[in-house]
Amino acid sequence: MPNTDMPRTVDARTLKTWLSAPDELALLDVREHGEYGEGHLFFAVPLPFSRLELDLARLVPNSSSRIVLYDGGKPGERTAERAGACARRLGYRYVACLDGGARGWAQAGLRLFKGVNVPSKTFGEIVEQRRHTPRITADELAARQARGDDLVIVDGRPLSEFRKMSIPGGICCPNGELALRITELAPSPATTIVVNCAGRTRSIIGAQTLKDLGVPNPVVALENGTQGWFLTGRELDHGADRHYDHHARATADKAARARAFAERAGVTWECAARVAAWLEDASRTTYVFDVRTPEEFAAGSLAGAEHAPGGQLIQASDQWVGVKGARIVVADSDGVRAPTVAAWLRQLGHAASVLEGGVESGLQVRRAVPVPLPPPPRPIAVHDVSALLWAGGATVIDLRPSMAYRKGHIAGSRWSIRPLLAALDIDASNPIVLVGDDPRVATIAQGELPAGCDVRLLDGGIDAWRAEGLPLNATPDVPPDDACVDYLFFTHDRHDGNAAAARQYLDWETGLLAMLDDQERGVFRVIAD
Repeated sequence: MPNTDMPRTVDARTLKTWLSAPDELALLDVREHGEYGEGHLFFAVPLPFSRLELDLARLVPNSSSRIVLYDGGKPGERTAERAGACARRLGYRYVACLDGGARGWAQAGLRLFKGVNVPSKTFGEIVEQRRHTPRITADELAARQARGDDLVIVDGRPLSEFRKMSIPGGICCPNGELALRITELAPSPATTIVVNCAGRTRSIIGAQTLKDLGVPNPVVALENGTQGWFLTGRELDHGADRHYDHHARATADKAARARAFAERAGVTWECAARVAAWLEDASRTTYVFDVRTPEEFAAGSLAGAEHAPGGQLIQASDQWVGVKGARIVVADSDGVRAPTVAAWLRQLGHAASVLEGGVESGLQVRRAVPVPLPPPPRPIAVHDVSALLWAGGATVIDLRPSMAYRKGHIAGSRWSIRPLLAALDIDASNPIVLVGDDPRVATIAQGELPAGCDVRLLDGGIDAWRAEGLPLNATPDVPPDDACVDYLFFTHDRHDGNAAAARQYLDWETGLLAMLDDQERGVFRVIAD
């Protein structure tokens, strides 16, 4: 359907047809994280209304893109409508809202999916099924460790996740780094390599990566990752800092293996001039990602490129790619990591290519211009807020995550979030003090408050309040669970020693395949053995 025919609303069956077409489409769920995770469209990208102006240009860098927004579709809910008006004000010309939102989609007999990163999670299950990725149980691994077998446990998650909990003896090496660094971690071909993550997907993708690269070692995925280990009654490490050697070298052999893997998946190599032309083409969307480590990216990269660590780009591509059908170009400095990442992105259904010359190619990427924000609320010092509260002359609204509010907040403050602010009963005659971790979130939220209010922003946030030695109230049950629209309980509680949550999560993950229809399954292009 041409962009010029874009309506203001679209029904569920029409949208389902659009999702089968090769045309680009940004399908954006504008609810908060918890609401999104309780049930969303398979191809939807989360863009909470509380962050819309902050993330829209990054996720949808081309203002000519077709965009469909949706909310929950509850009676009286207008979040998608408000988000659509905002997107049009920002210069996006082709914006529609899904009739009836998520509820309308379900009423049309179409499926909603719980959880996050659902396409990537589902893809992992498909890979294991089709490629017969070998695996090892927690009991088997523990027995082999006890025997002193020659093995190395490689954790395919970022270091921040590894530090929270890890398999005893494991070494952090994110999946995007495996192709470059595995020979340093397992120099002997006799060493068994065990790849794990917190659950299943990155264990499967990491192990299959090494298999597809032709690593001579025995390679297995740890079934159900750290959760599987925990559910057998074994202790996990917390705060471990074991990680890969930062000085691993690229070799001709590593590059050749990565290129062969990528070519099997249909990856192309594109020169800087061609990618530059793509970036100037207003009819298509092109993303350029540096897939190396955060340290390497910080030390220097392509002008204007986005950083997306390779393993996470595979695991959670919807955090970087908002347009279905867009081009993705990945770059590295070694000719090893980018082809490996591109091979997986191709199998995920993305039009992925490798930039010839990588970060040394000289490509200039014109970044999407950040959305101009309104002036921020005037700052107010901690002692002035304290004095106003003492005199009963201020309304304090805490915009931080609901779980942070529960752990500690200013006595008398109320928790809220942008889509809920308009419904608050607020005394506009008193100053309104906003508390937030990110001043930009407060800046865009203030537009939801009654016109003419005296809105201030706590200078330095809750840290400044704490630094002054002022008390904070903890309320473990306030806001109540059903009000915590920004928090998805079942994906988080599994890491807090909650065995029931861990089992629920693993059941959800392994059950995804059975939920797919032909359209959803057909997007994946898993290579043959």
